[in-house]
Amino acid sequence: MHCICLLKVGDAFGTTWVFVAAYLLVWACAGMFAYAGMLAAETAAARLALSPATTAQIGGAIIMVAGIYQLTSLKDVCLSKCRKPMDFIVTSWRDGAKSAFEMGLLYGAYCLGCCWLLFVMLFPLGINNVGAMAAVTLIIFAEKTLPWPRVVPYATAVALVLYGALVITSPQLVPTFQEDGGAAMQMKMLVK
Repeated sequence: MHCICLLKVGDAFGTTWVFVAAYLLVWACAGMFAYAGMLAAETAAARLALSPATTAQIGGAIIMVAGIYQLTSLKDVCLSKCRKPMDFIVTSWRDGAKSAFEMGLLYGAYCLGCCWLLFVMLFPLGINNVGAMAAVTLIIFAEKTLPWPRVVPYATAVALVLYGALVITSPQLVPTFQEDGGAAMQMKMLVK
């Protein structure tokens, strides 16, 4: 209760936290949406009785789409804003808590727009796949920090499209592929 009294949204400290809270709200909503999407995809795959190969091929298509997105103008716009947060703040600054909240939402949307398909790609690669998470982290870090703003997205696009095409033709190349149905089979056995 004492913390709430100390936070005055009219001062710089308070409006900074309003900005941060709005930014985090964007990512929290994206996480909830991703989780709901994962549950819906799992339910659809189970109802359609998709084979492990078909599921992996759908994952390959998702990886290819993530690669193609790297070449879009939307990715370009979002990355240009996300690469230079101080430029965004200086050019977008307006006083007040409401403005700080709006700016936080907008900056969060730019950052989400920059990276969302790289995160979606983690579903077919395996949510707990530390290697895939590290690779995505390195890609995002390189995109936002290296002095050549388009080299990393273009290189990533080529790599993802090629890898996605390989997964479509050879489903066993996706790390989550299990010929026998893997985790789904184990879950059915536990339920019985």
